[in-house]
Amino acid sequence: MNIEQTSIKDLVLINPAVFEDSRGYFFESYNKSKLANLGIHIDFVQDNQSFSKRGTLRGLHYQNPPFAQTKLVRVLQGEIMDIAVDLRRDSPTFGKHFGIVLSAENKKQLLIPHGFAHGFSVLSETAVVLYKCDQYYNKQSEGGIRYDDANLNIDWGMDLATAIVSDKDVILPNFSTCNSQF
Repeated sequence: MNIEQTSIKDLVLINPAVFEDSRGYFFESYNKSKLANLGIHIDFVQDNQSFSKRGTLRGLHYQNPPFAQTKLVRVLQGEIMDIAVDLRRDSPTFGKHFGIVLSAENKKQLLIPHGFAHGFSVLSETAVVLYKCDQYYNKQSEGGIRYDDANLNIDWGMDLATAIVSDKDVILPNFSTCNSQF
């Protein structure tokens, strides 16, 4: 495994060592000890998995402290545009976002620490997304930001006019009025 720093501090890509041969491939998608050796000390407690069709947009979601979640996101099947928005008020990148295509093919993983909102759009026919969390889901601490907030100007890699979005995500507040406590 190796770590690749993104343009936003503490938001990193994890690139696994992939071993391929005539049978296919093998890689360690998670190894607590190896991540600790790379300076990442996280105790994951919950895995979440979603299946979505092309054009689905999920997010932008977060949980406020003390139930904030670090997420390790990867794609088991298909391809997504994965987005993280920095909600940390004392960060020089507050309000900035980072986006990357994660796919079953490229096997990249995005480590999203506490203090970020997260979402993704499905670019392939279907996608299966798995993410590990270091905190259990807590409904009372959930928050979100509207995916099409003009001030964030996020490129989701798709036409937002045809996006498949949940009723819950459509009514989320804009970034400037969200209830983030970071």
